[in-house]
Amino acid sequence: MSEPAGPSESLAVSTSPTPQGEHDQSHVEGHFESSATVRDIVIGLADGLTVPFALAAGLSGAVASSRIVVVAGLAEIAAGSIAMGLGGYLAARGDAEHYASEKRREELEIVERTRDEEEEVYEIFEQYSVPRANAAPVLEALKQNPTAWVDFMMRFELGLEQPKPGRAPRSALTIATSYVAGGMVPLFPYMLAFENRSALQLSIVITLVALAVFGALKGRIMGTGWLRSATQTLLIGGIAAAAAYLLARLLNGYA
Repeated sequence: MSEPAGPSESLAVSTSPTPQGEHDQSHVEGHFESSATVRDIVIGLADGLTVPFALAAGLSGAVASSRIVVVAGLAEIAAGSIAMGLGGYLAARGDAEHYASEKRREELEIVERTRDEEEEVYEIFEQYSVPRANAAPVLEALKQNPTAWVDFMMRFELGLEQPKPGRAPRSALTIATSYVAGGMVPLFPYMLAFENRSALQLSIVITLVALAVFGALKGRIMGTGWLRSATQTLLIGGIAAAAAYLLARLLNGYA
């Protein structure tokens, strides 16, 4: 490991001119910061692709009219998108309320139980193999800034990140819209007035293709590899859709 640069070396580096033909570019790290939005899209699309598909597949064996399948499917999509969106809204509101409650508790503890909170700071640094002597200046700096101290404890003690403002309505809208978009895919063949069996076969194909394409895009955005993500999404979504279809057919058989 190289030794840290001394003052003279630092000065030499900072004052040396940029070589001709080269541009002084700042280091920019490209981290993906919209995982919550992607999660909402995944939830909405996954359910939107499988639930309406199962409904349409089950009705295909019970009724002869594609129009009935479409009407029932659209009704399910409307109800499902509202229910899923409401669930996303309540979940996001719950996260925000939990964060606010824990923050109030931490604000009280750094005042009423200062010694305990100081020890917790040392324990956090010990997890990263930082000695108490090296952590002490950081603790003193945090004590001079109670707001930063609370934020530090929220993140490193409790593992909580402050929810972004407006997260709840955005989550609800994202999930609901994704559900509608996903639900229209398996219904599309029935909207073209195909005979039910042909519509079902085409619905299976385009639903599986949609799952694979969606998985690939998700993997590319998240940086986890498009092929791996596409395969996982196709397998998981395909199994879920097949299970829902078989259950629907079984229930139709007993009806």
